[in-house]
Order: sequence, then C-alpha cells, then structure tokens
Amino acid sequence: MRRKVFDILASLGGLVVVVMLVVAGGLATWGYNFANSSVQTQLAQQQITFPAKGSPALASPEIGPYLNQYAGQKLTTGAQAKAYADHFIAVHLSEMPYKGVYSQVSAASRANPTDTALAAEVQTSFQGTTLRGLLLEAYAFSVFATLALWAAIASFVAALLMAVLVGVGFWHARRTPADAELLASAPPVKIPVTV
Repeated sequence: MRRKVFDILASLGGLVVVVMLVVAGGLATWGYNFANSSVQTQLAQQQITFPAKGSPALASPEIGPYLNQYAGQKLTTGAQAKAYADHFIAVHLSEMPYKGVYSQVSAASRANPTDTALAAEVQTSFQGTTLRGLLLEAYAFSVFATLALWAAIASFVAALLMAVLVGVGFWHARRTPADAELLASAPPVKIPVTV
C-alpha cells in the first residue's frame, strides 16, 4: 500500500473519531446542564433554608460541624442536600423512638392502635425518611451531573488532541512522495562472518 494513501485513510478515520468525540462531549454537556438545573430547580421549589448561624439547631456536635458552612442559606445544591439529609434530618430521626426507622415505628403503632403519640411519630418518621430519601436522590443526580461534566471535558480534550493528530496526518500525506510504500522492504543486511 502506498504511504500517502495510508496517511489519508488514517487521517480520515481520525477525523471520524474527532466528530464522535465532539458529539459525545456535546451530549455530556447537555446531560450535565439538564441534571444540574433539574436538581437546583427541584431543591429550590422545596424552599428549605438552613438554620441561621448561631442557632440552637446547629449547636449539636453531630450537626453544627457539617451545617455551619451553609447557615442561613437556601438549600439548592446536591452537596447541601446531602449535608441536610445526613446531618440534620438523620440526626433528628435517630433521636425518635426506634431511631426513627419507619417500619419499626409503624409496626409498634399497629401493635398499639390506641397510642396517639406513637401514631404521630409514625407520620413524623414517614415524612422525615421520605424527605431524607428525596434529598439524597437529588445529591445522587448532582453527582451524575458532575460526572457528565468531567466526561464532556475529557471528550473535548481528546477531540482536540485527535484533531491535532489528524492535521499532522494530512500534513504528512502532503509531504510523502506519491510512490513511497508503507512497508517497503529493505535490502538484506550482510553480516560479515569471521572464521
């Protein structure tokens, strides 16, 4: 095969890879924007605000160190959702009867149907565990958004590097003589033998 033909074919193949990487980067960027804006929109609609700085709600050593950085802010990011779910709601649930585990509180309430305080705990546990789960799901989607962002960056960087290699391939094809062979056989090398 002629070297020039090989260079052109390899460069055209590289050009296809560049297009695929740019498309993948574009889709990953769209995925990042979609997931990130969905998380922010959904969390903002909940209108959750962290307790104010110095608030007794942040005094607990299980809560304060994790939430003080967000004191007084609206909950709008995945990281904030995780902190609120794991270090505010989870702590309060753990202080409830049966550690706030809904299935246990519910089973105890069904076993004692006349206990109105326990019935109220069932509602609180249900609401707390549901909100905690939803906030952690928002956090998970924010992680997916971050992964999509990094995938987009990697795709665009790889596309740029590949585009440079494609350019070098076409440049080399222009400089290669038309009759140059890809794997031209070299004349045999004679090794002197001494006796």
